[in-house]
Amino acid sequence: MRAWSSRRGRAVVVVLTLVALAGCAGGPPPPDWSVNAAGHVERFSQAWLKGDERVQAREFELARREVVRTGRVDLVARVELNRCAVHVASLDFAPCSGFDALAQDAGPAERAYARYLAGQAGAADVPLLPAPHRTLVVGGTAIDGIDDPLSQLVAAGVLLRQGRASPAVVRQAVDAASRQGWRRPLLAWLGVQLKLAQAHGDGGEVERLRRRMELVAPRPVQPPSSSQSRQ
Repeated sequence: MRAWSSRRGRAVVVVLTLVALAGCAGGPPPPDWSVNAAGHVERFSQAWLKGDERVQAREFELARREVVRTGRVDLVARVELNRCAVHVASLDFAPCSGFDALAQDAGPAERAYARYLAGQAGAADVPLLPAPHRTLVVGGTAIDGIDDPLSQLVAAGVLLRQGRASPAVVRQAVDAASRQGWRRPLLAWLGVQLKLAQAHGDGGEVERLRRRMELVAPRPVQPPSSSQSRQ
């Protein structure tokens, strides 16, 4: 697996993006499934990060459906791992069950990335991982050198999962999510900051973080009043 990446802070499985853009280099036009799948993966990822449940569910199903048409387990596995990655970025550490069902027939790189997301990657996995994440497997704890905001959040999520995320990493994750306007990971990482402030007995910081979380949290839809329902 040559690469995983994102463009302008957008989460995209690069194998799909490269196939979709192959025609731009003067080669034959890409197959329609690859163009469609890359678009659906990107829209799913953005919808998940923004907290749009309806759109993310639909776009993920459409992305998977397009890739399943190829019969290639490795590509379907990457779509599933993309979903797991945005979950980890948002501190949702539920099992990567969609990938697990395919793991037996996935390639070494896919399995290495799955172990990385689970916080279980070892030295043998390092050459198979995306470059920005390799140093974390061999003891690194800084995410400063990662330019892409989603990759930063994924790396920070892995570090937190392993109990190795420093307050500086938490702050960087909050800033990355905030800059992109990604509500779901922002709320999750603000929650981590809140717990740190509570542990240090910093009442002023606790209240400030609570106000910020209330500002970001989606407001529940109010039912129409009785007067409106009669109109």
